[in-house]
Amino acid sequence: MVEFDSTRFLKSLTVRPGVYQMRDADGHILYVGKAKNLKARVSSYFRGGGLASKTMAMVAKIADIDITVTRNEVEALLLEQNVIKASRPPYNILLRDDKSYPYVYMNTAHPYPGLYYRRGNRQSTGKTFGPFPSAGSVKSTLNLIQKTFQIRQCEESVFQNRSRPCLQYQIGRCSAPCVGFVSEDDYAEDLEDTRLFLEGRSGELIVSLEARMDEASQSLEFEKAARYRNTIARVRRVQSEQVMESDSADLDAIAVFEQSGGICIAILSVRGGRVLGVNSQFPDAGLLETPEEILDAFISQYYLASARAIPSELICSHEINETNLVSEALSQACGKKVRIAQTVRGVRQQFLELAKTNAEEALALRLATRDGQARRLSDFAERFSCDAPERIECFDISHTSGEATVASCVVFDASGPLKSDYRIFNITDVTAGDDYAAMRQALTRRYRRVKSGEVPLPDVLVIDGGKGQLSEAISILSELGVHNVFLLGVSKGPSRKAGFELLHRADTGEELSLPSSAPALHLIQHIRDEAHRFAITKHRQARGKARAQSPLEGIPGVGPKRRQSLLRHFGGIRELARASASDIAKVAGMSQQTAELVYSALHTD
Repeated sequence: MVEFDSTRFLKSLTVRPGVYQMRDADGHILYVGKAKNLKARVSSYFRGGGLASKTMAMVAKIADIDITVTRNEVEALLLEQNVIKASRPPYNILLRDDKSYPYVYMNTAHPYPGLYYRRGNRQSTGKTFGPFPSAGSVKSTLNLIQKTFQIRQCEESVFQNRSRPCLQYQIGRCSAPCVGFVSEDDYAEDLEDTRLFLEGRSGELIVSLEARMDEASQSLEFEKAARYRNTIARVRRVQSEQVMESDSADLDAIAVFEQSGGICIAILSVRGGRVLGVNSQFPDAGLLETPEEILDAFISQYYLASARAIPSELICSHEINETNLVSEALSQACGKKVRIAQTVRGVRQQFLELAKTNAEEALALRLATRDGQARRLSDFAERFSCDAPERIECFDISHTSGEATVASCVVFDASGPLKSDYRIFNITDVTAGDDYAAMRQALTRRYRRVKSGEVPLPDVLVIDGGKGQLSEAISILSELGVHNVFLLGVSKGPSRKAGFELLHRADTGEELSLPSSAPALHLIQHIRDEAHRFAITKHRQARGKARAQSPLEGIPGVGPKRRQSLLRHFGGIRELARASASDIAKVAGMSQQTAELVYSALHTD
């Protein structure tokens, strides 16, 4: 490969603004950049020292550089983002999600307009509301509108072919215009209220609703007045859920947070003074290193290289290097003045703090579910002198005073919880409250299948319990001939607080505790807590099902028809329980013998 002659190239390079594209020997674009002075900017890559390691690695691959001269720096910025979007160079900051914002669409040409979730290019007809930061925020808003204003959300094909109202009408989420249950005027009134709500004009909406409520009350239309009252209450509830209020804020608060090699940028969207939600991005930083550089490149690509709507104001967690340039480019792209600020006060400062919090939490969650799991497994292997486990199982027992006893088995692999392999065991034929017998039954049923090859053999088996439960596990695995499983019991320490658990090793009989900050302990706590959660959930379901069962079920000779006759005759199970056997025998279809069986079943402790 012929080495790129940077000295000769730079001698003839222009000092005008423009865009440069660095290519490798195969012609693939490595990096795209813009510059006010092309010669000065490109020359900086070939200076003797002071380059970051990532930049040096890229420069070593350069075989050619393409130059595009522009009239000014704003044009250069716009062209740069278009090229990045088209070619996605590996050394530029790359967004993992470049889809356009979702929005709400209203087909106003219809006599009974509906509301719909849409994404992508805006419809040429009708009215749109948004943009919203995520699909979840759109669906949450549409759900709230259904409950509050009963505007239809069915597609046209459904609307045109209805002969009777659907389930949405039955549960109070639609006024059923498809079958004429609401007049055009009343529906138009609800639609106007919806428009005010979506535009963030809740104060104006409440004033209008209050006036109509008073008018209906004075006209003795109390049912109509009550409906307005309920709508006002729901709108006020939405207002109260907004932790911050601003009458006219139309902005995005953008915060960047870095930790453990990961980057999260949170965009908090506020429209009409109402927080719509947060969109979290996890970009690859490319050559960029500082939060200021990352934010500078991110804003340009996020808004200029996509169809996203640009608000009139951006407030940022860090000062970007080219505020005026980016502001001018955004203003030119959306046809209105766009302000970019870093130092804000009052409500805007609260918006920015909320964006920062969301960025930190989102990145922490991402690290915990990906890199964090690998770190935990590695620490487990180091502390217990074993290979990093690829499959871990954990068992827990749950019951209420022995009622509806269940055992849970949860499974973790290198990626975290493997929920498709979770199992629940309904424990039967053991003494109520005997956790040891329950654990023995669950382990026996599970590891018979492991022994037969139906279920994979885990590397680690964690038992939620102390030495007693662990002994049961050792005994069962020994009886079944299951070997090469690392057995570990987990019990609460003397303080019974998280972080002070006692770990019991089956192989050495050792009892130990790990530092509360140890990743291995975090892994064990996560598995134990997940087994406990799963067991509790399934136990409550089993207990609820058992308690919901009629005491008449299971009585010999009392089938569905006789149960129905008994309940209809006495009016319910309570009055039936008060009846004597002779009273029960008087019910049509009941014999004296069967009546005595019923009486005995209802009076047995």
